[in-house]
Amino acid sequence: MDEIIVGIDLGTTNSEIAIVENGKVAIIEDSGRKILPSFVGISDNDEILVGESAKNQYILYPEKTIKSIKRKMGEEDRIEMAEKFYTPQEISAIILKRLKNIAENYINKSISKAVITVPAYFSDAQRQATREAGEIAGLEVVRMINEPTAAALSYETENKKHILVYDLGGGTFDVSIVNIEDGVVEVVASHGNNKLGGDDFDQKIADHIVEYIQNQFAVDIRKSRKAMARINRAAETAKRMLSDQPFTIIEEEYLYEYKGKSINLSLELARNDYEKMIVDYIDETLEAVHVALNGAGLTVADIDEILLVGGSTRTPIVSKRLYQEFQKQPRIEVDPDLCVAAGAAIQAAIIAGQEISGSAVLVDITPYTYGTSAVGELNGEFYPCMYVPIIYKNSPLPLSKTELFFTMVDNQKIIEIKIYQGEDKDALNNIQIGEFIVEGLSEAPANSPILLKLELDLNGILSVSAIEKTTGFKKSITIDNVISRFEVDEMQHAKERIQEIFGEKVEKTSETDEIINNAKILIEKAEQLLDNASTEDKEDIVDMIEAINDAISTDNLTVLNESMGQLSDIIYYLES
Repeated sequence: MDEIIVGIDLGTTNSEIAIVENGKVAIIEDSGRKILPSFVGISDNDEILVGESAKNQYILYPEKTIKSIKRKMGEEDRIEMAEKFYTPQEISAIILKRLKNIAENYINKSISKAVITVPAYFSDAQRQATREAGEIAGLEVVRMINEPTAAALSYETENKKHILVYDLGGGTFDVSIVNIEDGVVEVVASHGNNKLGGDDFDQKIADHIVEYIQNQFAVDIRKSRKAMARINRAAETAKRMLSDQPFTIIEEEYLYEYKGKSINLSLELARNDYEKMIVDYIDETLEAVHVALNGAGLTVADIDEILLVGGSTRTPIVSKRLYQEFQKQPRIEVDPDLCVAAGAAIQAAIIAGQEISGSAVLVDITPYTYGTSAVGELNGEFYPCMYVPIIYKNSPLPLSKTELFFTMVDNQKIIEIKIYQGEDKDALNNIQIGEFIVEGLSEAPANSPILLKLELDLNGILSVSAIEKTTGFKKSITIDNVISRFEVDEMQHAKERIQEIFGEKVEKTSETDEIINNAKILIEKAEQLLDNASTEDKEDIVDMIEAINDAISTDNLTVLNESMGQLSDIIYYLES
């Protein structure tokens, strides 16, 4: 068997891993289950728990268990578990590592590469965090694709169709408009919300239970972490039950002890009442549907079929409201929990060069508009921070766009460039995702042309270049939260930490080896800056690189550390 690239759906509530075997997708099972709950925990014996065992532990030991980590991706917060703190990337890496092990046991072969799906509306920081989680887990993420896009890849049709992919998972919501024709899956528009999903539905039921207990027993049960863990679990169970029946009884015996008496919960919940609790969320998803339709230049009547993705779409009100909007019944024969992983596996197999019957060509898009700020007119008045879009939302990937700007004054030597993500005409109301300063411009009169070039690759990673048109002088950055040499150390330590958690042999580098590795990374970073550096800075960089190499060859750690510090200062100056 040639190299295997796996497809992974790293979900808020559940995760799956899949491969293509003999031209067909296989969702890999673990103990008879195709779905791995996205729970991570530490047992009483300090052993790692992932999946069903961690989910079961959550009720008893919520302080030793983490769930819904996907909602934290891209954030700097550290999450406590069993009195230790972890980054969101590390917790996600534990889930990915478990999935990797499941697949390796299945095929009896080592796996090192993966295609991982992300919500279409994931930001740059969230995508980069997902990539880092893969690396910590020992996986090279060869491609990230949007979840609705992956679902569309698993969809079989021989005719030209406009498909609406409605993806409502545990923690995120996306909607995409997809054209399928002649073996090409083309995403033409997307919209969504990274903080809307089944977890919010659970919370509404949990709030209802808490209010009921407050009214019945005059107790604020939120003070008990364990009781709340049981309530959250009961809320999720009730939500699932109400997908199949009009009423359910929420029962939890000995939920809490108050003034020497046990509180036993027994509460009936009707589907109609539950759907009233979540109607605002459903309305928000339908508003996003129409935004996506407008972005695609289509109307409700143009949609041929609706594809439901994500376990939360099993809530009956979703299909009901979509039918009211489109007068079409959403397709239900495609498993909403598994189709994303299946699509990821198909894309992975294509990248690996496997022959797949009926395989499609994928054309994905960017879900955001990217641009910069400039002096201009906003609402009829002079404004120094007017937003200038350069790459527009729903543009196909990969792509490159260049816009022309001009210097403001004679002999201008410096320009500051800020890059934003968003749709507002006021740049300050959008999200600033990067900035850099271009120094050393020629002594030219005002209105000298400056070219600003933005490039997005297939993974949605943005590169920016500013070029002085008359001289060709260039300065560039990559907006992908590029790992610094210090973060490389942190990444290595995270890998070792995860290996230890899984009981694997860890080959730790010595302190000297780490310093030398850092030095090599620093040299590589400095060499990338040489083309855009001034003559004086180039000389300093070359001198420091020679000093570092000499120190490495003579094992002189004192000189090595001093030279690395000086080179770091030069790099900091050039990048600031």
